Amino acid sequence: MSFIDNLKNRYSNGNIVDKLIYINIAIFVLTLVISTLQGLYKGDINWLVEWFSLDDDYSSLLKKPWSIITYGFLHADFLHILMNLIVLHFIGNLFVEYFTQKQLLSFYILGTFFGGLLFIFSQNYFPLFEGQSSLLVGASAGISAIFIGIATYMPNYQLKLRFIGFVKLWHLAAIWIALDVIALVGDNAGGHFAHLGGSLFGFLYVTKASNKEINLFNGILSIFKTKRKPLKTVYKSPKKTTSTTKNTDLTQQQIDAILDKISKSGYDTLTKKEKEFLFRQGKK
Repeated sequence: MSFIDNLKNRYSNGNIVDKLIYINIAIFVLTLVISTLQGLYKGDINWLVEWFSLDDDYSSLLKKPWSIITYGFLHADFLHILMNLIVLHFIGNLFVEYFTQKQLLSFYILGTFFGGLLFIFSQNYFPLFEGQSSLLVGASAGISAIFIGIATYMPNYQLKLRFIGFVKLWHLAAIWIALDVIALVGDNAGGHFAHLGGSLFGFLYVTKASNKEINLFNGILSIFKTKRKPLKTVYKSPKKTTSTTKNTDLTQQQIDAILDKISKSGYDTLTKKEKEFLFRQGKK
């Protein structure tokens, strides 16, 4: 199998996180190739960046409406894309353990969209940016939406970090947002406004969808309930109805106990039997 065929196979068999990573890498490589070719012909601006990055003025958005999404697939340099894709790999795969792959893509796209809106607003509203012109590129707004979304959904989930130990997800999310707030007057202030726009979308979407406080583990119960198919009754039997009700109550108690354990200690603390039981209930 050739290198190209191997990449195609990995892409087709990968989940949505893998696909987003491959797409971002492919576009970054294409950007480098175009920059090299234009440099040989003394070109000043990479046409790919020019047409698909997000400008800081409203009139440009009318000319390039697609740029409010496409900027989220461009990156400024190798370190920029490396850091973004590392976070996307770990946080994205955690996200798809509790949400669907389609929902992750929606968070990525909509987080990018709202991040772009806040970027344009900040550049045209705050006096700090008067007389300046800037372009926005990077997947950070979409990644922020995914990160803050999953942290809002399960804030007490614990990740084990090397040399540090177990850290709750909401602690990492708080640091993530704090760094963006501190950098609002730095060299990349516009980019950090975009990050906050994505974060705000992730938080509000999860909070509104659940109609609950920050701790949203009870939302999993509603998922189990909506997936249950209605029973078709051929004839009524009081004894069978009583038995079914008891079994349902027992199952619900087991689910409650497992979800409570996850909220306190994290998914990885479940036994193999508990994970299999939770998986079977989710498929009903």
